[in-house]
Amino acid sequence: MSDLPVSPCIRQCCLDEHNICVGCFRALDEITGWQAAGVAQREAILARCAQRKQEHAAAHQSGIASEDK
Repeated sequence: MSDLPVSPCIRQCCLDEHNICVGCFRALDEITGWQAAGVAQREAILARCAQRKQEHAAAHQSGIASEDK
């Protein structure tokens, strides 16, 4: 049996206006369903978290660039 991927929680839990944690970038339903999720489900959640984090960083960076103008 495969080891389950570990939670991406970094203990900076705060949900944004879209119910996405600003610490780990999981959606509320992903957070509450984490313990019951299997390997494939957790890997899919982690992939979505990585995508959200990347999108957040890009949006933040473009926001900084536009403020510098």
